[in-house]
Amino acid sequence: MLLKGFVVGVSSFVLIGCGASKKVTIAPKKESLVRMTPQDTLTKVEEIVKVEVPKTVDTTVFHALRELTPEEKVKEQKGGGVYKGADWAAAIHYDLRKPNFVIIHHTAQNNIAQTVRTFQVPHSKVSAHYVIGRDGQIIQMLNDYERAWHAGKSKWGNIDDLNSVSLGIELDNNGKEPFPNAQINSLLILLDTLKAKYLIPQLNFIGHADIAPMRKDDPSVLFPWKLLAERGFGIWYNEDYLMMPPANFNPIDALKIMGYDMRNQEGAIRAFKRKYIVKEVNGVLTAHDQAVLYDLYRKYF
Repeated sequence: MLLKGFVVGVSSFVLIGCGASKKVTIAPKKESLVRMTPQDTLTKVEEIVKVEVPKTVDTTVFHALRELTPEEKVKEQKGGGVYKGADWAAAIHYDLRKPNFVIIHHTAQNNIAQTVRTFQVPHSKVSAHYVIGRDGQIIQMLNDYERAWHAGKSKWGNIDDLNSVSLGIELDNNGKEPFPNAQINSLLILLDTLKAKYLIPQLNFIGHADIAPMRKDDPSVLFPWKLLAERGFGIWYNEDYLMMPPANFNPIDALKIMGYDMRNQEGAIRAFKRKYIVKEVNGVLTAHDQAVLYDLYRKYF
C-alpha cells in the first residue's frame, strides 16, 4: 500500500491502493497544555543527559573527552609496562624508586600560595616534592617515592634524568632576597630527615643551577651553601688554607669529575662560581677560583 503524503494537524488523509479509494476519517487528538517551571525544565534536561554506559561498552572514547587525573595517568602508564606476549606470574620482592639526590630550588615567585597553585594547574607541567615558605612552613606536594617534574632538562655526572633519582625542594624566594632564618632552619630539619631515611650521600645535595647551568641560576648567590655543608648537606672548601694547585692540575677535568656538564664550559664555570665564589660570577676561572676548586677536588673526589 502506498501512503500519499500526510499533513500534521489535519483530521483526515487519503489512502490510495490497488482497489477503490476510501476516505478514512481520524478523530483529532486533543492535547492538553502543561505549564513547566524552569526547575521542571532543568530536571527534564538532566534526565536526558544522564546516559548510563553499559559495562560492555568501551569507555576509552569518554576518557578522551577530558584530561586524565594524575592517578589515572599513573595507572595507564603502569599498564603500558606489561608485556602482553608474556605469561604473568607476580613476584613478591620489589619496592618503589628510592631518591638518591636532593635538588634545591628557589621559586622565583612572589609567595608560597602562588607556587602551590603553579604546581596544581594542568598547563604548568612542573612540580616539586616540597615547598618551604619564608616563615618556615613546609608543604609536601608529592610522596617522596613519586617522580616530580622539577629538574627539567639537566645533567649531573652520567645522569641525564635527575627527576627519576631526586627529590625537589622549592624555597619561597624571588631570587633577589636573602633566605630567612626560619626558612633555612626548616630546610635543615627536612634535609636531616631525608638524608637519614634514604641514606643520601653528602655530595648529592646540589642546586638546580648545578644540573642545568645554561638554563637556571637557582638557588641564588644568597643561598647559604656553606652552612648546609657544615651540617653535612653538600660540600665546602677550607677558607683558612688554600693550596695553589700543581702544574698538572686540569680544572676542566676537575669540574667534570665533580659532576658538571662540560659541554658548555663557560656555563659550568659560572654555576661553580655562583655557588662557591659568590662575589664574581662569570665564565672565567681565576687563580683563586682554581685554588678553591682544587681544595674541593682533593678533599671530596
